[in-house]
Amino acid sequence: MQAAISFHICASLSSTMWISVALVCVALLGLILKYVLGSSGPNPFERDTREPLKKMVHDRKEKNKVLKQGFVASKIPDNLDAIIIGSGVGGLGLAVLLAKVGKKVLVLEQHDRAGGCCHTFTEKGFEFDVGIHYIGDLLEHKPFRCMLDQITNGQLQWEPLENPFDHVVLGPPENRRRYPIYSGRTRFPEELKKCFPGEEKAIDEYLKLAKKAGRGIWLLAVLKLCPVPLAKFLVYSGLAKRLSFFFKMAPRSLTEVVNELTENKDLRAVFTYIFGTYGNMPKEASFSMHSLLVTHYLNGAWYPKGGATEIAYHMIPIIEKAGGAVLVRAPVNRILFNDAKEAYGVSVMKGQEEIHIHAPMVISNAGIFNTYEKLLPKELQAMPAIQKQLSMMKNGEGGLSIFLGLTGTKEELGLKADNYWIFTENNFDELVESYMKGKREDSAKNVPLLFVASPSAKDPTWEERSPGKSTLSLVSFANYEWFEEWKDNKVTNRGADYKELKQAFIDSVLEVVMDVFPKITRDKVEFIDAGTPITNTHYIGAPKGEIYGADHGIARFSPELNFTVRPQTPLKNLYLTGQDVFLCGFAGALAGALTCGSVILNRNLHLDAINLAKKTKAMNSKCKEE
Repeated sequence: MQAAISFHICASLSSTMWISVALVCVALLGLILKYVLGSSGPNPFERDTREPLKKMVHDRKEKNKVLKQGFVASKIPDNLDAIIIGSGVGGLGLAVLLAKVGKKVLVLEQHDRAGGCCHTFTEKGFEFDVGIHYIGDLLEHKPFRCMLDQITNGQLQWEPLENPFDHVVLGPPENRRRYPIYSGRTRFPEELKKCFPGEEKAIDEYLKLAKKAGRGIWLLAVLKLCPVPLAKFLVYSGLAKRLSFFFKMAPRSLTEVVNELTENKDLRAVFTYIFGTYGNMPKEASFSMHSLLVTHYLNGAWYPKGGATEIAYHMIPIIEKAGGAVLVRAPVNRILFNDAKEAYGVSVMKGQEEIHIHAPMVISNAGIFNTYEKLLPKELQAMPAIQKQLSMMKNGEGGLSIFLGLTGTKEELGLKADNYWIFTENNFDELVESYMKGKREDSAKNVPLLFVASPSAKDPTWEERSPGKSTLSLVSFANYEWFEEWKDNKVTNRGADYKELKQAFIDSVLEVVMDVFPKITRDKVEFIDAGTPITNTHYIGAPKGEIYGADHGIARFSPELNFTVRPQTPLKNLYLTGQDVFLCGFAGALAGALTCGSVILNRNLHLDAINLAKKTKAMNSKCKEE
């Protein structure tokens, strides 16, 4: 009898417990949906703002009237709604989103031209692109394409790359193996299977894992948008990893995952080759981060028609139309705070004079380290909440860029609208580690990985603008410490030793390029120069010469970090946008802008962009039917 009573009590308790769990789950789902679907503020994607294409402007002086508007106090608009520090795409993108809902925004850039890593420079008649090499996910019906169309009013045009868009080159000159990488959800795996017969299962599983992890990125945005208590519950209850395969795979290294899939070392290399687009060697890279790059290019790769300056050139007028401005040569030296620790403006150095500019909110696109370590007063830097965020992040690896101006057309030089990833062998972890930890003189003579692209070959307007000329952009990594001793020297005169070290890198890299591209010979080289990590510090304000902001290793993708580092800072009226608040690269910085805009406007702009993309796709389909 007692056993029967106990059984009924246990059954009743169990039933009650499961009902409670179900109710909690329903409530939790409701809260998540509230912050995923919530929309109380104005919507910058409310309507399709694309305009008929205007004639493309190639005249550099005309473009500079937009891109190089120098800072003077008289150009500061009255009654600002926001100040944004930094004119990279994370800053400009957010400024456009705010401008589209009537906000008056001032964007301040320390360099002499707007655009951040989207800017270009000209030497000896050659225009060089510093940061935009290829962008994925730009099919016309995709939300990312829709967003870019809206923030440029449909004026930014995209040119597709060749297919294959990437070529992976492995091994020394006497034993080079070449593997083409094709876009296309079926063609990508099919072409890999032709290169690696017998590895069909590994290739299918790799793509399956990448797609599944990539789809889970939605929760990263939710963790940054929902209230901190809800985010903490999702993370510390373990629900984050259950809800999102992205976070489940995030702690696993790229090396670990691909080594489980295949024993073929060349295939492992081909699975991991694109790690250079976020800056971590495979054993330190999160598989989830890598999955985003793999899926980003599955539908193709594109380059901006007219070059990278077209991006900022078509965004700035939208900011100005709402009464805002984008001003260059405007180095912000500190953010202004009142006694209540509320941001109320910034200070800009104009010569020896400090000019104070006031606004109800300040948004930094200068990166988390610059913002917290250089722009805050010491007493605010010391706040535990600020120090916690800094302790969770670290600087990314320094970048090395080499720019070649060549005599000859793309046909004469054997250049196409594609990219080459060249490695001295297939053991990437060992190669990169040995190179980055080596003595600078030794590493300069043996650069183990090299990205090679021809912006001129990708841009259909190039031949009209620069007939008979071509350019190459070469990118690798370099240790900031190799160049640190010259960081305080004048940028145009860092001394003979610095030039000699740069030349050693240039010479070794050029040998590789001439071997892989036999039509490129020394007599074709009209201009060549290199940008080192300290060059990056000077021109784009990267503290350690990094090109992808804060480090994107495994620690970056812990759920805890992603709800801790969010657009709202611990200081009222101060926000973060760009790469460090979301992910690196062009798409990642824009996602940071969308996320920050979502917080400021109190609505989910990611979802708004998706909804507008669906609406325009439906309207386009209807027009075609009619």
